[in-house]
Amino acid sequence: MTNDVPMLDEQDLVDLSVGCTVLAGGGGGDPRIGLLMALNAVRRTGPVQLVDLTSLCLDDMLVSAGMIGAPTVMVEKIPNGNEGDVIRAALEARLGRPIVALMPMEMGGLNGMLPVAWAAHARLPLVDGDFMGRAFPELQMCTPHLYDIPSWPAVVVDERSQVLTFEPRDNVWLERLARTAVSALGGCACAGLYPMDARTAATPLLRGTVSKAVSIGRTIRTAIDDPFRALDAQVGLYPLLTGKVIDVDRRTAGGFVQGSAIVEGIEEDAGRLVRIEFQNENLVAMEDGEALATVPDIITLLDRHSAHGIVTEHIRYGQRVVVGVFRAPDQWRSERGLATVGPRAFGYDLDYVPVEDRHARVG
Repeated sequence: MTNDVPMLDEQDLVDLSVGCTVLAGGGGGDPRIGLLMALNAVRRTGPVQLVDLTSLCLDDMLVSAGMIGAPTVMVEKIPNGNEGDVIRAALEARLGRPIVALMPMEMGGLNGMLPVAWAAHARLPLVDGDFMGRAFPELQMCTPHLYDIPSWPAVVVDERSQVLTFEPRDNVWLERLARTAVSALGGCACAGLYPMDARTAATPLLRGTVSKAVSIGRTIRTAIDDPFRALDAQVGLYPLLTGKVIDVDRRTAGGFVQGSAIVEGIEEDAGRLVRIEFQNENLVAMEDGEALATVPDIITLLDRHSAHGIVTEHIRYGQRVVVGVFRAPDQWRSERGLATVGPRAFGYDLDYVPVEDRHARVG
């Protein structure tokens, strides 16, 4: 492993938390909790090494980790901070091999931040990448699933350090079993899954997503005039509507936050209504019964003034927002990717149309 690597300091963590809200597509949980945990960790142990996968030996074991369950629950049912150590110890005991690096399982919200805190506590590096490139609600909705890479052994741990280890028949069954267990644990818990060596991770890993999120946050923070144009230059923004949230229907069921939000157009979009439907993450944006955008493209509500992303549990009546869409990573646009995370995977009788074929960029 090389020592000449970037380090995530306190300002980087603040920028990372903002970038995670933009990339999350509304999901991944409230990043503020993860940010506070990560800041506390690096103040105690120092900055976290951010490493490219190629800096690891091919046989080095890594694990993706984060929160699973309903993000609204974790706002009050906060992790104790030791979950990462418990996950790592349980997996090392099961695998008989040390875990030498951690990584986010998704690049969104709280789940982009928690692995940073856990890596700091363990004094381990954080791999610059993840298995979603955004956030998705189910555990099989990770890129290793597209290549038949198993998600197990997988470990679920709650804030009481109760540990459950799963070795199911396939990745879909892990989702079913773990979701049931998480509901019994109070609606949310933390997990480590898809343990693999660096050689195996090279295929499914979406590289550079942590540094991308940091760069997004930095770009928004340092934008002199228009943060939306700065964001567009960074990631390519397709704005659907500038509006005001006039209705939110949100409920917690089955380990998910489910519901919808209606945004009424303002400014040049006055007279329009767009409905956003979500299951932890924003799934579709509809206007007059027609789809404006669908998963796997990243549908994000952005604060009208700051361009920060708004996670689904923070959508409130009266918020001024821009409904924006970003292009999904290419792996999700493949035939198997769409079968796993396209609109029909969530029960919508809709064909996926790439965002760039529907809309023009902000610039």
